[in-house]
Amino acid sequence: MDTTLQDPLVGQVLDGRYRVDARIAVGGMATVYRAVDTRLDRVLALKVMHPTLAADGSFVERFIREAKSVARLAHPNVVQVFDQGTDGAYVYLAMEYVAGCTLRDVLRERGALQPRAALDILEPVLAALGAAHRAGFVHRDMKPENVLIGDDGRVKVADFGLVRAVDTVTRTTGAVLGTVSYLAPEQIEHGTADPRVDVYACGVVLHEMLTGARPHDGDSPARVLYRRLHEDVPPPSAAVPGLPYELDDLVASATARDPGARPHDAVALLAEARRARGALSPDQLDAVPPQALAAEHDNAEDRTSVIPRALTPPADPAADDGAVHRTSRLPAPPPPSPRRRPAVRRGPTAIVVAVLLALGLGTGVWYINSGQFTEVPPLLEKTEAQARDRLERAGLEVGAVEHAHSDTVERGTVISTDPRPGARIRSNDSVTLTVSDGPRTVLLPDVRGYRLDRARSVLEEEGLEPGMVTRAFSDSVPKGFVVSTSPETGTKVRAGSAVALTVSRGGPVDVPDVTGRDPDDARAELEGAGLKVRIAAGRITSEYDKGQVARQSPGDGARVAEGDTVTLTLSKGPETVEVPDVVGDRADDARRKLEAAGFRVEEDRGLLGLFGDTVRDQSVDGGDRAPKGSTVTLEIR
Repeated sequence: MDTTLQDPLVGQVLDGRYRVDARIAVGGMATVYRAVDTRLDRVLALKVMHPTLAADGSFVERFIREAKSVARLAHPNVVQVFDQGTDGAYVYLAMEYVAGCTLRDVLRERGALQPRAALDILEPVLAALGAAHRAGFVHRDMKPENVLIGDDGRVKVADFGLVRAVDTVTRTTGAVLGTVSYLAPEQIEHGTADPRVDVYACGVVLHEMLTGARPHDGDSPARVLYRRLHEDVPPPSAAVPGLPYELDDLVASATARDPGARPHDAVALLAEARRARGALSPDQLDAVPPQALAAEHDNAEDRTSVIPRALTPPADPAADDGAVHRTSRLPAPPPPSPRRRPAVRRGPTAIVVAVLLALGLGTGVWYINSGQFTEVPPLLEKTEAQARDRLERAGLEVGAVEHAHSDTVERGTVISTDPRPGARIRSNDSVTLTVSDGPRTVLLPDVRGYRLDRARSVLEEEGLEPGMVTRAFSDSVPKGFVVSTSPETGTKVRAGSAVALTVSRGGPVDVPDVTGRDPDDARAELEGAGLKVRIAAGRITSEYDKGQVARQSPGDGARVAEGDTVTLTLSKGPETVEVPDVVGDRADDARRKLEAAGFRVEEDRGLLGLFGDTVRDQSVDGGDRAPKGSTVTLEIR
């Protein structure tokens, strides 16, 4: 049954801009929708906080603060934040929409992954986390559900920074099991979190990718927590026999129970992952684990289409097959003749000649099969000089040296080779190297003074993403135009980075106090200050007379932009309550009764009441009704 039809937001337009088309997912903190930005005509993901959380002012404040910080985290493997806003009870984030699936979907469908596929997913995740760690962020909720894999193979990490705004560990049992499985021991014991908790979670995710199952699983959160605190993560090879020890070491390093024994952040773990990859042969990288569910299907390749391919190009099939074909074309021995021949007696000389011929033939076969071939050595992430040296020692030459931009491979090091490492080629053949030029960078254009829609278009034309929009007062920049950007104009940034924009709200207007005024007078004063006025439908009891302004929002002294709206709530008059009869009571008892009923009390003792203590009269008779908060005078004699 399609539950999106029952969602009240589907089909609505939030903030006059974002048309909600379909519900994608529901979490403990928010619901995610696919939406269309009607101004820029682009599809995006809209993350809308649950109303119960959106009603908490402190939560909303933290949420917005974290969203602004994440918008400045420009990295191609991080889901970007474009905008943030509120519409009535809805607090939302407008985010990059990634068409594809989550790593959890892949593991559910594929089971265990080949080491190459696991590393192809892990490395961009670590690159994203590394950028966050160097910028001062800790994700704290790394798990397969937060790793998005696009239909084009791109890997992106979602929910940066937002996890600090709400405790996701105290949700339903299923959610607890799913989150607790990736918590580091120090998170469980002490609640502390630094970049090493993300390193630990990535080690658990790698273990799950290699084996198809989470370590330390249990039938309850308490059981999972106990095992996490008292047991090491088992090596993946315990579940997948034959898995290289380099991968066991990588998992053990990342999931050490002592935080001090782990890599200090994701950048350090990424370096270890790349070293582990470089030590593995192509056969080890492409080994299919027994737990791979895709092996049960005929068309396994279709099921791996969401897994990003390795950076190196596929091997040329001719390189391997050629040797086999050449072997198969060796001249076959002549068929035996049907005619019998007389036996010929061979002497020692003939035997020696036969042995030499056999050795020559064997040498020829060896030369054709192996002697004239060699393997391309592993060159990935080596400098060009190191690659040339290795090729020379392998008896190979360097062919063309090509250059390409890369967000994950360090500038000046090898991204790929043609043929790929491990491929068999003729001795003295050449190998083409592709060397990284580092990330492609662009100069941030100056969009100050542009209208917001035009500024966004200019950024997109330069290969950048318009990021979070923050609005601020400005006496010099007209309302709706860009005041500044972050990073600043002229900064070199990576292509595809998000650029935060500060847009003018115009000059500030101080809201005058119109409470207690007639609505027409209040409207005239507010409109004279350049503000719009809205009269609320309901009325409230107040100290003001019926029909006068009882409340205004924003209140007196607030600073708003010209053209903003001030909402006025009118009074339905003071609340009236019955006045207690206190004649004959002692003065102190009478005061307590009246104040408990909501009245203020004054005493009139006169000259004769200086030494008296009894109430002889009251200004409002007992049993009558009077406005709550009004004054009742007592005559004491």
